[in-house]
Amino acid sequence: MSDAEPRNPFTRRSFVLGGVLIAGLTAAAIALAFTSVNRDPTAAVAASTSTPAITTTADPAAASVCGLPGYDKTNNLTAAPEAKWDIVGTMAAPGSKKVGPGVTGADGFRSCYSHTPAGALFSVVNFTAMSSDNRLAPHLPDLLIPGPGRDAAVTAGSGSIGQSSVRVQVAGYIITAYTGDTATVDLAVAVTSSGGQLVSLPLPVQWVDGDWKIVLADNGQPVFAASPLQSLGGYTPWSGV
Repeated sequence: MSDAEPRNPFTRRSFVLGGVLIAGLTAAAIALAFTSVNRDPTAAVAASTSTPAITTTADPAAASVCGLPGYDKTNNLTAAPEAKWDIVGTMAAPGSKKVGPGVTGADGFRSCYSHTPAGALFSVVNFTAMSSDNRLAPHLPDLLIPGPGRDAAVTAGSGSIGQSSVRVQVAGYIITAYTGDTATVDLAVAVTSSGGQLVSLPLPVQWVDGDWKIVLADNGQPVFAASPLQSLGGYTPWSGV
C-alpha cells in the first residue's frame, strides 16, 4: 500500500485479533458457567461489574437496513417462531425470510434482522453461532454496539484466545426485556461437549443503524454472566437439532 493510500482501521492486526477475542467471549462465558457447575450446582457466575447504559435510538421505528418488514414496540412473541435451521460453525442457527438474516455473505457471515422481538432473538442466536467459527471472527465487531465495550474488546485482541473446545446448541429462550429499540435475550444453551449441561446466556442488544447489535460492558466483556441451569423451566423450548 502506498503512503498516499489511507489505512483501513478494520484491517489492522489489533482489529482482526479483536474479532477473534469476540468470537471467544460466548464460549468463555459458557465455560465459566460450566466450571461453576462442577464446583457447586447452585452457584452462579458473578456478573460483570461494568454495565454500559443502553441508550434509545433517535428513530426507534427505523426500517431494517436490508428492507425486512416489521416494527414492534412491545414483546408480542408468545410462541417459538418458525425457522429454517442451518449449521453455522458448530451450532444450529435460525433463519427466516421475514425475520432474517436478510444478508448472508459469501463467507457465511450473517446480518440484518427485522425490528421485532423475533428479530432480536434470531440475531442473538446467529451471533452466538458465528462465535463458534474463527473464520468469521474478523467480522463480528461489526455486530457490536460502537463504544467503549467494543473498543476494549478490539484493544484486547493482542492477547487473543485460541478456538474453544466448548460446543453448544440452543435449547430455549426467554426475552426478559424489550422496548422496541433494546432487548435482552436469555438463551438456554446445552453444552453438548460436556454432557448437555444447560447454561443461561443472557445477551442484550440494541437497534442501531437498521439492525440489532450486541451490547458489551465497558471492559469488553459480556454484560451479564452465564450461569448454570437445572432445567428449561421458564424458558420457551426452541432448537434446531
